[in-house]
Amino acid sequence: MAPPLSDMCPIRHAMEWSPTVELAKGPSTLVCPPDQLPLPDESIQLVVVHHLFEIVPNPHHVLQEAARVTADSGRLVIFGWGPMGLSGLSRALPRRRRHMPWNGHWRTPGRLRDWLAFVDFEIERVDYCGFHWPGSVPRNAWLESLGRRHNLPLGDTFMIRAKRRSQSIQAQPSRMPLAVPLNQPTLGHATRMIRQSDLKVESERVA
Repeated sequence: MAPPLSDMCPIRHAMEWSPTVELAKGPSTLVCPPDQLPLPDESIQLVVVHHLFEIVPNPHHVLQEAARVTADSGRLVIFGWGPMGLSGLSRALPRRRRHMPWNGHWRTPGRLRDWLAFVDFEIERVDYCGFHWPGSVPRNAWLESLGRRHNLPLGDTFMIRAKRRSQSIQAQPSRMPLAVPLNQPTLGHATRMIRQSDLKVESERVA
């Protein structure tokens, strides 16, 4: 799915990732462990994690790296297999659990929402796709259109679009106590105190 996604992406400079040199698509492919990306912080506008959390041994570390390199104004897109779809429910069959992708760890968008909150990301939208009848493949256009129109969580796969959670700035009160209110005349730390008797004497002198 990587080449079609890259071709449809409006971003001109697309970078693909590969775990080994043998699987690299070309010389510009980034070859490294998925949880050790040699990229600066917040350097990518769009990061796509395509059915990777189901098979990697440390999905939390992979998510942390994906969140680290995503820019503040960028987006993080996650594709995953839906455990509530027909393919997900068929994972209960022992023969299915011996083959890919059914032998992976399928997680719901609700579980990934908690993971994203840990790295200060929030979900903007969840879309489901891959709707089909039992025993058939997802090629029924009418059923696919119906499932996407109502966005039912019964598809074989889902797409999560997430963004970095905005941090609200709260003003901290000053910890330095003031000896007197600011509307009183002050000179350094000294304060002029005027008694009522002094005001009476002063008024008699003026009279």
